[in-house]
Amino acid sequence: MKPTDPRVRFYTEAQIKTLIAEVHERGKKFGLIWPSATTDTTLDGRVLVRFNTAPVTTLLNLLNLLLDAERDSDDDPCVS
Repeated sequence: MKPTDPRVRFYTEAQIKTLIAEVHERGKKFGLIWPSATTDTTLDGRVLVRFNTAPVTTLLNLLNLLLDAERDSDDDPCVS
C-alpha cells in the first residue's frame, strides 16, 4: 500500500491504535519491539504513526509482513 492511497484517510485514530497493538503483539514473536510507536499528528487528512513520523501505510505494510512471516513459519515443519 502506498502512502498516497486514499483508503488510509478513513482510518480513525482508535483503529490505528488497535493496529499498533497488533503489530506489537505479532512482532514479539520475531523479536521486533516498538515501545514508543503511537499515533502522531494528522497530515493532509492522514493520521501519522510515530515510527519517526511514518504514515499509516508503513504500519499496514509492516503488519502485512508480520502476518506473512507468521504464515510461513506455521507452514514450515522445521520451525519450532
